[in-house]
Amino acid sequence: MNGFANIVLLMLFVSGVAEASDQAVIESVHATEDVPLRLDPTSEFWRASRPIYMERDKFGKIIPRYRTEVRTRWTKSNLYFLFVCPYEELHLKAAPNTQKETNELWNWDVAEVFVGSDFTNIKRYKEFEISPQGEWVDLDIDLSQPHHEDGWTWNSGFEVKARIDKGTHTWYGAMRIPLAAIDARPPAAGNTMRINLFRSHGPPAHQQAVTWQSPMNDSFHVPERFGLIRLVEKLTRRSDSLGNVDYQ
Repeated sequence: MNGFANIVLLMLFVSGVAEASDQAVIESVHATEDVPLRLDPTSEFWRASRPIYMERDKFGKIIPRYRTEVRTRWTKSNLYFLFVCPYEELHLKAAPNTQKETNELWNWDVAEVFVGSDFTNIKRYKEFEISPQGEWVDLDIDLSQPHHEDGWTWNSGFEVKARIDKGTHTWYGAMRIPLAAIDARPPAAGNTMRINLFRSHGPPAHQQAVTWQSPMNDSFHVPERFGLIRLVEKLTRRSDSLGNVDYQ
């Protein structure tokens, strides 16, 4: 009986390891100093990162015409993201206010980062949004609350920059998020957090969701479907377009 129990335990352990190794991972590469937000993916700052791509709808179907490039870096103080977003028809808020956060920004075109450092209570995480016009909102999400969107009154101190290139039908958005706002640990290579990335694109009549890890749900708020982001000193491994690690 003890031998059988040991075999069962071993199988459960191996299954758990396999599941963890299959989880998509984004590697955010270290930068020695903070820089002004830059929107050019070919700039020296962003060239040091490896792009990943949002290219699936909410239920996992590949949508190549909305394939969105995302890059990330970190410093001792901040976590940076760059979004390169192809579009067909933008849905923009009239009279945008870029000096104050815009509640319910998710009703228009946005790029979004959901990130959390709590692996015990995965229903707690932070949400950051940027619009093509440079509007922004940040939320402290607690899915155990009946109205988690009320978390928009929280303020992380993050910064954004955006521009629209009408000639190429592409909009660019960059974020600089204080690491202290999302993780109580001192920033260090090896620190890992839970993450997912999203876009909402187009007017309500034919709005298109674009995701990194598809939630397999009408809502983006499915933390069980998040991947991981790991802070690294340098890129030592390659990953596919979804961020899955290739150890070869």
